[in-house]
Amino acid sequence: MKTIRLTHPHQLRVNELSPIVMALGYFDGVHKGHQKVIRTAKKIANELMLNSAVMTFDPHPSVVLREDVTKMEYITPLKVKEKLIEQLGIDYLFVVEFTKPFAALLPQQFVDEYIIGLNVQHVVAGFDFTYGKLGKGTMETLPFHSREKFTQTVVEKQTDHDRKISSTLIRNVLRSGDVQYAKHLLGRPHETTGTVIHGEKRGRTIGFPTANVEVPEDVFIPPSGVYAVTVEIDGQKGAYSGVCNIGYKPTFHHKKPERPSVEVHIFQFEREIYGKEITLKWHKRIRSEQKFANVEQLIQQIQQDKKEAERFFLEFI
Repeated sequence: MKTIRLTHPHQLRVNELSPIVMALGYFDGVHKGHQKVIRTAKKIANELMLNSAVMTFDPHPSVVLREDVTKMEYITPLKVKEKLIEQLGIDYLFVVEFTKPFAALLPQQFVDEYIIGLNVQHVVAGFDFTYGKLGKGTMETLPFHSREKFTQTVVEKQTDHDRKISSTLIRNVLRSGDVQYAKHLLGRPHETTGTVIHGEKRGRTIGFPTANVEVPEDVFIPPSGVYAVTVEIDGQKGAYSGVCNIGYKPTFHHKKPERPSVEVHIFQFEREIYGKEITLKWHKRIRSEQKFANVEQLIQQIQQDKKEAERFFLEFI
């Protein structure tokens, strides 16, 4: 897959581009609903013997348009989104820088410059996709704005138990700690990538060495608690199992730190991995974070957590 980054006004000329079928959307999470849109575009591209493409935007529009939003926690940061879209077999990914001048384009201008101007022959989007200034362009107005230069397919609402599968629903599910239901909605485990850094090294003194993971502030992590996770190191295929604690370590800290720590104990693993990139895939929340009266109680609980995680992976993975 080739990634093409565009900043408004873009400099691409229509005669420089091969005809494509384009899926449009923000696609944070690349969840089951998004996958339906992208796979539909891929299927139509194959039928028409054209290349397939996805258009997404960066950063999230709310960061640019809403004064009360200063940062965004992404379910799938751009790098992860790119990887997932490539796995769906797409040929081109257009990443449009979302700026105020871009957001000010009238619906017809957006269509002229970013659909017709990119040699798009067919557009696929969800029923609620909007475009142009104030989102006034909709899938109902798209045929009018098309100037009969392309056709379109509208993908109906994708639901689970009568609830629309959406990035908002998945955020709420993750905020509750229900990573198992999030996995169902995403079609894969939610994942978090960070860098292994030096921590307090307390785990090794109690027999449970952990990798302390520094996670970028714009990456969505589940709430504090203990989780059964699988772990990939430096993008290598094949994952280890482990148990991960997200939290503030109340047994040891009287003052609550600003951000929770993310520490993973990897089963049957003894390598030094400081500085390595590590990806955690969240499978099950085992319990909430607790404060223990002493270290012995903590050790007993960690042993139980480890057994529960191992039992989960034996049964379900």
